[in-house]
Amino acid sequence: MVDVQRDGDTVRITMNRAAKRNALSAEHLGELLTAFREAGESDASGIVFGAEGPVFSAGHDFGDVAGRDLHGVREMLELCTTLMRTIQEVPQVVIARVHALATAAGCQLVASCDLAIAADSAGFALPGGKGGWFCHTPAVPVARNVGRKRLMEMVLTGDVVDAHTAVEWGLINRAVPLDDLDAAVDDLLMRATRGSRASKALGKRTVYAQLDRPEADAYEIALEVMASASQTTAGKEWMASFLDKRKPVWTD
Repeated sequence: MVDVQRDGDTVRITMNRAAKRNALSAEHLGELLTAFREAGESDASGIVFGAEGPVFSAGHDFGDVAGRDLHGVREMLELCTTLMRTIQEVPQVVIARVHALATAAGCQLVASCDLAIAADSAGFALPGGKGGWFCHTPAVPVARNVGRKRLMEMVLTGDVVDAHTAVEWGLINRAVPLDDLDAAVDDLLMRATRGSRASKALGKRTVYAQLDRPEADAYEIALEVMASASQTTAGKEWMASFLDKRKPVWTD
């Protein structure tokens, strides 16, 4: 149900549960978590996360959820949260390739990725607000992408946000015609993975550590990491190559 392929410096993780609209059962979540953990331990520089079928992901698999008691649902949501955090914790740049509709926890997946490009025919929704199971956990990363008022519109109405609006709101980086999606994903990933891999991994980790903290706390975190990074092999090579007017040579 999850296809993993190595393509040069890129790992491509693809949900392939099309008959179930790539719904996130506990089994599927576990497969995705394994795939991201293994990719994170590899020497790849980037991860492309996509899906096959008519939708990107319809969110949690109600066929799995409905038969669980409170403890069982909590376990499944904890597994889902671990996956979302792992996407942000792996050292590689993770870009979502969104070819179609992403709803509920499927939208949460997109919001948890570092970058996202969607087909202009794609859409995004947190539909629980117009039903009986509010999108509590999917709202967490979406809020950190779009801000309070836009989040509240999404969670209260449950309406689909089109791809161009998602760009305007900051949920995705850009929307392109479906035929151009792969080229746009590969172009952004290429530009986002330039430079030292070790420096990029440290930078990604630090950005997420300070992102939602008060400004004073954020500066305290970033200042210490940046000072320490100046003494790394990558930091010294970057400055030396600039001063010597030459291309840097990365050894990480």
